[in-house]
Amino acid sequence: MNRTNSNCRTRRFLQPNGFTLMELLIVMAIITILTVLAIPNAPKLFKYAHEMSAKKSLQTIQQAEMMYEGYYPNNGFACNLAFLGGDPTAGPPTPTAAQMIKQDLASGSKSGYTFTIGPCTKATGSERITSYAVTAVPETPGKSGDLGFCLDQYATLKSDPTGGTNCTQLIQ
Repeated sequence: MNRTNSNCRTRRFLQPNGFTLMELLIVMAIITILTVLAIPNAPKLFKYAHEMSAKKSLQTIQQAEMMYEGYYPNNGFACNLAFLGGDPTAGPPTPTAAQMIKQDLASGSKSGYTFTIGPCTKATGSERITSYAVTAVPETPGKSGDLGFCLDQYATLKSDPTGGTNCTQLIQ
């Protein structure tokens, strides 16, 4: 019986339980290498994400402008982001709170970019707005984004490589 117990003890020590110190050191070295490679690219990735968000937000504003013109034909387009926003719990939509875009975008600031509508053109002898331009500029050029973006009523999206509103390069 003693021999059986001693054999069990030997077998128990031969079976590995958990990781060895060498395996843990290798895993830690791999994680360290990946971290060193990823950290320098993080700011670029954040800028890229902010720029993509700005382009998508401009498309959202453009779609809301088309809906706004359809719902309020006497007004034409909205020349104020707040008009496209509005609190859904405040009651039914109105021309000054159409509830077509979310409040963060309607406030004019989202994902490191500042959004504005203007200049707007009115029809001759009317208050109906017939054209608009939306701009998105980085809140901190070079940090929250490198490019400025512009969009008009024809959904023409252009960029400004300096981060301003002088959009000359067509984006496809």
